[in-house]
Amino acid sequence: MTKTVVVTGASGFIGSHLARALVDLGYDVRAMTRHPERYDGGGAPVRGDVFDPDSVAGALDGADAAYYLVHSLDSDDFEAKDAAAARTFAAAAADADLERVVYLGGLGDDGTELSAHLRSRRTVERILREGPVPVTALRAAVVVGAGGISWEITRQLVERLPALLTPRWVKTRTQPIALPDVIRYLIGVLEPAEARGRVFEIGGPEVLRYIDMLQRAASVRGETLPNVTVPLLTPRLSSAWLAFVTDVDLTTARNLVDSLSTEVVVHDRGIEAVVPGPTIGYEEAVRLALQDRAA
Repeated sequence: MTKTVVVTGASGFIGSHLARALVDLGYDVRAMTRHPERYDGGGAPVRGDVFDPDSVAGALDGADAAYYLVHSLDSDDFEAKDAAAARTFAAAAADADLERVVYLGGLGDDGTELSAHLRSRRTVERILREGPVPVTALRAAVVVGAGGISWEITRQLVERLPALLTPRWVKTRTQPIALPDVIRYLIGVLEPAEARGRVFEIGGPEVLRYIDMLQRAASVRGETLPNVTVPLLTPRLSSAWLAFVTDVDLTTARNLVDSLSTEVVVHDRGIEAVVPGPTIGYEEAVRLALQDRAA
């Protein structure tokens, strides 16, 4: 029997790739979007706004499962908005009696002081898991793929600057993951019974500092990127610098920069027992992202 799967945020970075991949695998996909009349991706567009309970209920009615991929990072009050949206969605998922919800959140140790961005991702996860519908949560760091905010910042810094004057957070360790691996994991946890209601950390095969990511991305492009770290660059100045050099807006830059001093690496490889297979290395992920953008 074909499963009916709702993809929230279907017009976004992750959602657009996921919806197409699910369609290719034979799922009946409902692409939930605030503007179905503009949607031209995989699946059948259906109107849904996570701040409108009736629209979410309509989008989920009769579905078997759903992916929750929305956030409000471009808003000054994103923590409150994200929590309110998660409560609306959790209630609608319960009313629709979904078999499971799959959520993509962020890495970060629970025992550390998380940034507002990562704290919000964890709060959304908790709200969803408090409901009666089993939630499978995947936690990831930087997703390397054309169109992803974190990757686009990396790409644009590499392309636009001959050298870097960087703050201390460029030495923070992270574990980037290629977009195709994220999609593979998201799909891989949709049906297995052993994935139901669990939390998985996902990442690529390498732990890198942000400066390593920048310099290795430059190397893939056949370039070098000298760097001088300036300890006095505050988060406020860092976000203004990113907004000036790249296309990211100041609010999003500010919310992201606050997270860049937090180490986000995988400690539990339990996902490999459920969705086995090697992950793509960073430099190959960069090549794939650049090819996608050029296509």
